[in-house]
Parts: sequence; structure tokens; C-alpha cells
Amino acid sequence: MIVEETIPAALAGERLDRVVSLIADISRSEARELVAAGGARVDGVDAPNGKVRLSEGQVVRVDLDKVPVAELPQADPGVPVEVLYEDGHVIVINKPVGLVVHPAAGHGTGTLVNGLLARYPEIASVGQPQRPGIVHRLDAGTSGLMVVARSQQAYDALVEAMSDHDVEREYMALAWGHFDSASGVIDAAIGRDPRDPLKMAVVREGKWARTHFEVIEEFVEPADLSLVQCTLETGRTHQIRVHLAAVGHPVVGDSTYGGSRSSLKSPRPMLHAARLAFAHPVSGDHMEFGAGMPEDMVG
Repeated sequence: MIVEETIPAALAGERLDRVVSLIADISRSEARELVAAGGARVDGVDAPNGKVRLSEGQVVRVDLDKVPVAELPQADPGVPVEVLYEDGHVIVINKPVGLVVHPAAGHGTGTLVNGLLARYPEIASVGQPQRPGIVHRLDAGTSGLMVVARSQQAYDALVEAMSDHDVEREYMALAWGHFDSASGVIDAAIGRDPRDPLKMAVVREGKWARTHFEVIEEFVEPADLSLVQCTLETGRTHQIRVHLAAVGHPVVGDSTYGGSRSSLKSPRPMLHAARLAFAHPVSGDHMEFGAGMPEDMVG
């Protein structure tokens, strides 16, 4: 799986290994190993090492299949996995709040991947070794629907469908304040935050991103809040959280993008993946799934 990023001003002058670690969500040492293995290209040329300093506008391509694997994730039957649908090629699950999707620094075990391997050991050879079967992610604090590939054929097709924006994803978010319009479209490019490259932000040189929203319900107690249905036309990192914050209605509990109100009312971002629809990667049949909101969003 190849991912590509055009270097924004926020990352100009940074070393390649740091940028690769951000793109691939791996440690700096793993990023250096990946570069040494020929897994990174800058403007179409293999990078000699991770010490290369990057300039704004350069294009970095990373081959995630070359991410070094120090230790393969192990099966853990103690991780709960709520399966809504399964066949020989796909698995659709309802991820609970707090469950990390795949092993990473600080979360080597107890992840969704560990639970999936206990139930579906065959996915160990599907996709990336450290993230077998995973074609998209939800943050640990986000609950709801995910599709997991059970075969390499399904993995390849679903990755392509995600890239082509052919997978329908709908979220429910509890946001601060009341919107001026009952529905609308947030059309704003998203890229690295110039003030903090670890965060995303609405930036002119970012990647095109579009979110459709509809206010489902408004509240005045315990504060002015809105329950908002958000439909992704694109799927950028933290897209809904960034877009809602950009229009002045950050997600309740969002400590990253919520500003001064971030720590109030909720220990996690009130965001739930409520609907997922896609063409079956093998049969082509239309598949559609829904998941009710968790208790902390309806209480």
C-alpha cells in the first residue's frame, strides 16, 4: 500500500525519517529502517537515507508494505470483537470506545487486531503484517463501524475503493453550539497544522476535503449542543473533527481540536461511525450497515 504526501510549509526543513514516521504512524527508528529498505521516494527518486532534509512542495511516497516489523501481533481472545457481518472476504465490526485498532508504540497488545487474529487467524497474511486486514481506522476514542479484509483480494479492492472515495461513511457527532443552518457542506482542504505538524488543520495547500452535515437535534441543557450527522465525501485524517472545529462547532470532548472547551462534559470525542456502505469487493453486491450510538452519546 502506497501513501503520498506533499510537504507543506509546516514540515519544510524536517528530516525524511521524521516525515515518514508521521505518514506511516511508526517510530523514528522504524522510519529509518523503512528508508534503508527502499520504502521511501522523494520526487520519484529513492531516498538514500533518513537524514535528507525536505523542502516545501516535495512529494514523499511511502510503501507501507515495507514497514519493519519487530514483532508480529499476536492473537488475544480476551479482546472483545462485536461482529455484525462476516463472509470469506470481509468482516464488519462495531468498535467500542477506547479500543485501539492496531499495535503501535505504547499499545503493543490488547488491540482490535489482536482480537481479530484470535477469531480469524487467516488474516495474518492479509495486507500489512503489523496491521493485518485493516483498510481504514477509527481513533481509539471513536466508536462504530469498520470493515476489515479477510482475504488479500478483498484488501486490495477495499483499499482502492477507499482511495477512490467509493465507500460511504456516515458519523454522528455531538458538537458545541447551535448551527446557523440545519444542513450544509464544509468544503475545506486539510493538511498538517503549520503550528503543530502532529495535528491536522484547514490549510490552503492541504488535500481537498468535503463533509456534508445535517443537524439532527439541538440541546440547551447542560449546554448549547447539537447532534450532527456528518457524511464524508473524502476521508482525510481527523476530517470531521477538523471541519467542525473550523466552523466553530468542535466535537464535545475533543482535547486536540476543541480549544478551551475540550475538557468539558466528556473524556473522549463524542464521535460515532453510524453507517457504512460499500460494494462487496468480490461479488460487487451493495453492502450497508448501521450501528446505534453508544450509551455515553444517548444518556
